[in-house]
Amino acid sequence: MKITFIGGGNMASALIAGLAGQLTAGANIHVVDPNPEQLARLADSFGVSTATEADGKVAASDVIVLAVKPQQMREVAAGLAPRLGGQPLLLSIAAGIRGVDLVRWLGGYGAIVRTMPNTPALIGRGITGMVAMGGVTAAQKKAADDIMKAVGATVWLDDEALIDPVTAVSGSGPAYVFYFIEAMQQAAQELGLTAEQGKQLALATFAGASQLAAQSPDEVSVLRERVTSKGGTTHAALMSMEQSGVRQAIIEAVKAASARGRELGEQLGGDGG
Repeated sequence: MKITFIGGGNMASALIAGLAGQLTAGANIHVVDPNPEQLARLADSFGVSTATEADGKVAASDVIVLAVKPQQMREVAAGLAPRLGGQPLLLSIAAGIRGVDLVRWLGGYGAIVRTMPNTPALIGRGITGMVAMGGVTAAQKKAADDIMKAVGATVWLDDEALIDPVTAVSGSGPAYVFYFIEAMQQAAQELGLTAEQGKQLALATFAGASQLAAQSPDEVSVLRERVTSKGGTTHAALMSMEQSGVRQAIIEAVKAASARGRELGEQLGGDGG
């Protein structure tokens, strides 16, 4: 499988790390990015070929991964449109860019899978929401799944509108977790523990609780109840959170992220976007 990455940033680097030597040889991966230093790092690390602008290798690709910022996608798509004679699969990992707009910018080309990965992909522990446009073949859908599974799990969606909720829950989700960890660390220090002790306790607790939830056959609510003895320390903490509206605040925050995803799609995909 010959794969070209348009953009060589963090997410592209994570995917290349998962793919090179696994799904395909590093020599079959081509990276186009204007930053020569980043290209040199990728070439040294994974044996990929590189270019600072689109070249003949792009047109010869089986898969083209669009890994540029959403604001750059229209221009990138316009430059790619004349190079799609070989009917490659286009894999978009840009937030907010709707499939219908990509199809339009590409002159009607529809072999597109829109994806929303998240940053734990950097350590092979990501999860990616995916939806295929109408022009994607069964073989191309499998190729897209294989590529994204190189950095974690995949969840396929039947409706592209659900990409915005996926973005809100898992795409933005790591930031919510980091935010909560920061708060736990701060509380630990205010209670007399050192910064390092607070960090160690918070990180191990999140990692362990997540693994327990993943491996247990029970619902998360049941696991929570088992830790919460009425009148105990955990009960006091959770009652404080409930009284402060923490649960509802988190729900509203995720909904706000989803709404912003829709807004970005409308802004970036509009005639003036």
